[in-house]
Amino acid sequence: MSVREFVVLGTASQVPTRHRNHNGYLLRWDAEGILFDPGEGTQRQMLRAGVAAHDINRICVTHFHGDHSLGLAGVIQRINLDRVPHPVTAHYPASGQKFFDRLRYATAYRETVRLAEEPVAGDGMRELARGASYVLEARLLSHPVESFGYRLTEPDGRRMIPELLARHGIKGPDVGRIQREGRLGEVTLEQVSEPKPGQRFAFVMDTRLCEGVDELAEGCDMLVIESTFLDEDEPLATEHGHLTAGQAARVARGAGVRHLVLTHFSQRYTDPSEFERQARAAGFEGELTIAADLTRVPLPKRR
Repeated sequence: MSVREFVVLGTASQVPTRHRNHNGYLLRWDAEGILFDPGEGTQRQMLRAGVAAHDINRICVTHFHGDHSLGLAGVIQRINLDRVPHPVTAHYPASGQKFFDRLRYATAYRETVRLAEEPVAGDGMRELARGASYVLEARLLSHPVESFGYRLTEPDGRRMIPELLARHGIKGPDVGRIQREGRLGEVTLEQVSEPKPGQRFAFVMDTRLCEGVDELAEGCDMLVIESTFLDEDEPLATEHGHLTAGQAARVARGAGVRHLVLTHFSQRYTDPSEFERQARAAGFEGELTIAADLTRVPLPKRR
C-alpha cells in the first residue's frame, strides 16, 4: 500500500527557537522520499522523526539562505556514511551553485553514493523529472535572493465503475486488460470508467505574492506555504520578501487548495493559534494545519 505523507522536521524562520528547529521537510510519495530545504539541525530532526538517509531520493532546495540550506552538508555526508543504495538527485537554484559546492564539500568525507546535481534556472514552470507516479516542476518566486517553489503532479487516471463493467460482462483478467489496452472488443475504457484526477502537491517557501505562487498552488490537494508574518506586519513581509498568514490563505482559497499547511514562522510570534485565526478570517475553509516540528500530515485522499 502506497504511503503519501508530509513529515515536518523544522518550522522556524531565520533562527531556531526553543520549540522550533530550522526548516526541514520530507515528502513521502509512495516508494520515494523528497527532502525539502534542509536547514541546520535537519539530521538530528530526521532521527527524532524516524526518517533515515535511505528514505531520501531527491533533495529540493528553494534558495540559499541559511535556514533553508545549512543542513545540506550533514545530510549529504550522512547519505554517504550510510551507503544509501540508490542514487540521489539534488535540485537547487543554478545561481547558487557556489553555495551548493561549498556545502557539499564543507569537510572531508568518503563519497560512496552518486549524487546527481540538477540545478534550476529561468522563469516559467520548469519540468525537472518525470516518473510513473509524478511530474516534478519548479517555478521562480519573488525573494531578495533567487528562490524557486516546487510542485508534484500525479498523472490523471481512470476509476473503474463495477456496475458498468458488469453491464458489459467484463470481469476477472479482462478488467486489467481493458485498463492497459483502452479497449476490449467493442467496449472502450471510457464506457466503463470515469476520470480520476491525480494528486497535486506544492511547496512554496520564501516569497512575496507573485504569479509563481498562484501557479504552483493552482488545484493542489496539499499546499505547504510559508507564512512568516501575521497580517498586521504585511509591510514588513513585503519588504523582506515573505508572506503573511492571510495572504497565504487567500492564495489557497483562490487556487482551490484542499489542505493548507502553514509554516516558516518568525520568532517574534509566540501564539501559533493566531496564524490559524487569520487564515480562517481570510476565507480559507479547507483543511488547515499550522505546522509544528515532528508532525506528520497525510495527503488528502484522492478525489
